[in-house]
Amino acid sequence: MKKNFDKIWVVLLLAVPIVLWILPADYFDNGEIILCPSRLLFSIECFGCGMTRAIMHIHHFDFVEGFYFNYFSFLIYPLLILVWFSWMLKALNRMGIVEDALLSKLKLKKIRK
Repeated sequence: MKKNFDKIWVVLLLAVPIVLWILPADYFDNGEIILCPSRLLFSIECFGCGMTRAIMHIHHFDFVEGFYFNYFSFLIYPLLILVWFSWMLKALNRMGIVEDALLSKLKLKKIRK
């Protein structure tokens, strides 16, 4: 059961960046729905406002637009890549594809089987 979950998790981890590259960079730019609680309740933009649009533009190498929507995205995007890479390696380790030696070299937590 857990192996099946890991396989699905790896497929999702691989699919999300690919789908985001297939979508146009301005896909989230013209949204009519406001999901930010700060904007909904207080009509004030928070530090996270525009982060999704900025990350999408950076993902498409459109750095000027990414900076325009949220300049903190240049800090968040590399962290997202590190988290994605860490999740991928841990899932592959649980499946037995990646050896423990690689994880110890990268100083990631070892997953017990």
